[in-house]
Amino acid sequence: MMADAPLVKVFILLALALILAALASGFMGLFKEGQDDRRTVRALTWRVGLSLGLFLVIVVLGSLGIIEPR
Repeated sequence: MMADAPLVKVFILLALALILAALASGFMGLFKEGQDDRRTVRALTWRVGLSLGLFLVIVVLGSLGIIEPR
């Protein structure tokens, strides 16, 4: 790994935390009575978007040699 590895790790952990927060928001929306379904769909859409974005960032960083698989 290069010198920017700690910054990359922080970015990945932050992205994972946001993904989990969106997942929890969608999960809670499923069980609340009177909750607007659009809010649940929006939370789960954010989760999918963030997951896809994180995957693409990891692929690009790996192809640039900034991170290396073990």
